[in-house]
Amino acid sequence: MTDFSKAWTIARRDLSGRFVGLRLLIVCLFLGVATLAAIGSLTSAITDELANRGQIILGGDLEVAVSQREVTPQERESLNAAGELSETLRMQAMARLPDGSDTQLVELKGIDARYPLYGDFTLQDGATAPPLDADQIYITPALVNRLSLNIGDTIEFGETAFTITGIIEDEPDRLSEGLSLGPVAITSLEGLRSTGLIQPGSMFQSKYRLKLPAAIDPSELGKQLEAQYKNAAWEVKTRDNGAPSTRRFIERMGQFLTLVGLASLVIAGIGVGNGVASYLRGKQSAIATLKILGADSAMIFRIYMFQILAVALIAITAGLIVGAFAPLIIIAVAGDALPIKPEFALYPLPLVVSAAYGLLITVIFALPPLSRAKLVPAAGLFRGDIRSWKEMDRPTWLAVILAIAAIVAIAIGSSREPLFSLAFIGAALGILTLLSLLGAGIGWLASKLPRPKQPLLRLALTNLHRPGAQTGQLVVALGLGLTLFATLAAIQTSLTNEIRLSVPREAPNFFVLDIPVERANEFTERVNAADPDANINIVPTLRGTITEYGGQRVSELDEIPEGAWVLRGDRGLTYSANLPEGSEIAAGTWWPENYDGPPLVSVDAEQAAALGLDVGDSLSISLLGVEIQAKVASLRTINWRNFGFNYVLVFPPNVLASTPHNVAATIQLDEAKEDGLLGSLPSEFPSISMVKVKEIASQIGDILDQMATAIASAASIAIFSGIAVLIGAIAASRQSRIYDSVILKLLGATRAQILSAQAIEYAVLALILSAVALGLGLLAGWFVITQIFEFTWQPDWMTVMVTLAIGAVLTLGIGLLGSVPVLSAKPARALREL
Repeated sequence: MTDFSKAWTIARRDLSGRFVGLRLLIVCLFLGVATLAAIGSLTSAITDELANRGQIILGGDLEVAVSQREVTPQERESLNAAGELSETLRMQAMARLPDGSDTQLVELKGIDARYPLYGDFTLQDGATAPPLDADQIYITPALVNRLSLNIGDTIEFGETAFTITGIIEDEPDRLSEGLSLGPVAITSLEGLRSTGLIQPGSMFQSKYRLKLPAAIDPSELGKQLEAQYKNAAWEVKTRDNGAPSTRRFIERMGQFLTLVGLASLVIAGIGVGNGVASYLRGKQSAIATLKILGADSAMIFRIYMFQILAVALIAITAGLIVGAFAPLIIIAVAGDALPIKPEFALYPLPLVVSAAYGLLITVIFALPPLSRAKLVPAAGLFRGDIRSWKEMDRPTWLAVILAIAAIVAIAIGSSREPLFSLAFIGAALGILTLLSLLGAGIGWLASKLPRPKQPLLRLALTNLHRPGAQTGQLVVALGLGLTLFATLAAIQTSLTNEIRLSVPREAPNFFVLDIPVERANEFTERVNAADPDANINIVPTLRGTITEYGGQRVSELDEIPEGAWVLRGDRGLTYSANLPEGSEIAAGTWWPENYDGPPLVSVDAEQAAALGLDVGDSLSISLLGVEIQAKVASLRTINWRNFGFNYVLVFPPNVLASTPHNVAATIQLDEAKEDGLLGSLPSEFPSISMVKVKEIASQIGDILDQMATAIASAASIAIFSGIAVLIGAIAASRQSRIYDSVILKLLGATRAQILSAQAIEYAVLALILSAVALGLGLLAGWFVITQIFEFTWQPDWMTVMVTLAIGAVLTLGIGLLGSVPVLSAKPARALREL
């Protein structure tokens, strides 16, 4: 303890209050830890808010949802027996002004007198929304603005005219309702039924929420009800997971951003290593003096390890404080972009994990230069002979390996997808290793090349391999910075192009839903009358739930297979005698046009692979409470980007044609005739819903823009860390550069010549690394786009190249700016200090 006390005393006295020489360490650790803490705190805040407000978000303790029908009397009796029951109906419908001058696609919702079981349904005047009569309706501000409405005005749905009696401020279960294609309007159940829009085959959803006694477990009750009505095609949710899609998205996005933050911290760690190495080289005289006075290697190690840990703890603490309070700023600035506004709270787990990452990174990157410094003889330190700095000893190697293993263990242990985390970490370490090997290779190659006759070229080439050259660190720093520039540009442009390039030129203008099947021909005639050149595609549309596939009952699954989203709730179904447009047979055969045999089904090839289905396997669906078992006749490759009606499951007509249903249509026509059709069709066909393709693309585009902004925000920290690493690499070589600069000046070299030699050196590295960074950045961007978000890889190559060029010029400029202090060194003073 005496040795440690002495070491701490010396370390404290030697450490400058302004942290001269260790500021780079502070900046790098602060950026990395603050990023991790902010991402972890925000993710925890949102997921905790989803959990804490589960009853309000879901609208009950348990929810049973069913499509295209209401529950039977027997089913209702079972639900009533379980607890207090509230019922809602939800569908897409067209709102019309009484004079027919304007229309708007709306999510129309019918509620009973008990709604909501939890939370408050409030209006803009601050009052709790009173129960509605059959001819009254509440609307959202979005619908007010779209149709220029106000309280007291009349709006029509189907066969009913409603009086607007309030503007909605808060719909408590909005998040659990999922994505809406239009503004919301809420009326009573009786009011919605009076519209005549609820017909056999109409596309609507019934939801039944239960408020349960405290002694009843919602999960257990849900399992009992599913077992009792296993063929009813119920989708059951509990208060613990009222918005599963939102939770999955937040958790996965949070995990990805956390790994990006960890990558930023690893990059910052390189800056830590460079900063520590530069700091210790500046302390060569002090270390030599301590050794002359009797300090052994262990004492030297303790003194400077105490200094570095003290500074690291300050940086980490500052980063934790900023990261802990960052959600407050994010919520204030971008709260509307979040799925839910969480309450502020301190979340210990992400802060502890971030602090652990910061300390481990400090150990990994600070130990090597510390180990080398303690082993240098005093004579070598006094001479400033950098060749005396030996490699690490065995205990240091062991400590570094253990620290790396601890980081991997924490990353995998705190991840909901360990294999993904392991792959990400492996890729990050692989890139660092590749760049390190590239740096060594460039130095070796430079030493083997013939010496150019031109002095400046010869000097630039020699700088790459001379003793003490920081080529390896510069390659890693430049390579990481340029790779991040290329990766961000590729991700950003690919997400942007996901919508812009995915909407084909021949995409339809409208999707039209809930056309009565008996009026399909009349609908076609009406559209053709408005535009004889219109292209109309009409398909039957139903909704059902997969209950069994390949002999596996869905209700008996512990968890849904990865990628098998078709099992999550009910899905669209259709029937067709011919192969649908936009599909190609991948396996099996299509049925004959007049097929009249046992039930068959054609399945999307991607979903079949996720389910492990093949031609000949069984697949059962529940449709309107009836289970139908079919045999897989074929697998199809579907072009999901043609903006037509694409269905995972397609049946022969003889299987579904007799089931009550409506039809849907796509309409492609002259854009100038859109408004006329939008104004006339809803009046003539009150049950239909018309969706503009452009509006769908705009909504999806907004979501993708938010994703790209989140990724760019997190990755920008990595770029700042990369810049800090570059500055650290330049600082670490400053002493050697000053020595070279002084000697060259004494031999007659001008500042311009010295700067030109360094510019050539950095330019050569930038050119080599630009090519490497392009490949690495595109590979990283491809992985993020195709494997994480499962989008199409379609970057804007010109933008990527221009961004990379700007990044190369920027890093080159930083390198040259770092050379200014070297050129400013006075020969006489420098020679006295060297």
